[in-house]
Amino acid sequence: MAAQSNASSTTVDASEIAKFSKLSAEWWDPNGRMAPLHKINPLRLTYIRDAAARKFERNVKSLNCLSGLRILDIGCGAGLLCEPLTRLGAQVIGVDASASNIAAARLHADKGHLSIDYRCTTVEEMDVRERFDVVLAMEVVEHVSDVALFLSRCAAMLKPGGLMVVSTLSRTWKSFALAIVGAEYILRWLPRGTHRWEKFITPDELAKYLLDNRLIITEQTGVVYSPFTDKWSLSSDTDVNYMVIAEEMT
Repeated sequence: MAAQSNASSTTVDASEIAKFSKLSAEWWDPNGRMAPLHKINPLRLTYIRDAAARKFERNVKSLNCLSGLRILDIGCGAGLLCEPLTRLGAQVIGVDASASNIAAARLHADKGHLSIDYRCTTVEEMDVRERFDVVLAMEVVEHVSDVALFLSRCAAMLKPGGLMVVSTLSRTWKSFALAIVGAEYILRWLPRGTHRWEKFITPDELAKYLLDNRLIITEQTGVVYSPFTDKWSLSSDTDVNYMVIAEEMT
């Protein structure tokens, strides 16, 4: 069953914010400790773009196919998704609880002459009257202190008929072996302690949280890495990484 939100008024886990703040200067280095995120980013971007194009009847081949759409990227880091979404024409608001991440995001956007509304805040601190066509929670659910509260606030930020995209990791022994032991301790793709396995959330658990907020998963896909091609791809295997599209119940 989906856990009930506790009495806390924040989803921020201070230890998680401190952890990622230390990496602020490395977010945009494709060969640094954020290299795995750079490799998976084109797949995430295509998935979001295609889902939004279908939902809002846009021509995905258009360079500005997301023009006119307001997109909220929660836990945006230094803006790895915000920038390409902006280039596709979207009005992007990037939110992160780390001041140093937001500073890095603004600096990089300025260098690229991109206008992106970056805010050092949290989704629960935002005004729910500010609504968005698309709300993104990419690799962030597993880092918050209160999943129920976090997702309820995400849902509240959606416009009627809006689209929510969530990517996270499932709590399985396979994810422990690959995402924790393999990625952090053996291959050292990520700094040790980047993830806490007990905070991973299964697709069924995520579906229940979303359903509590009258959102239903309309699409779900696994995301897998091939060491032979050094690329990420979509898959039916949701045992480790996965992404979902959620929409309002009708």
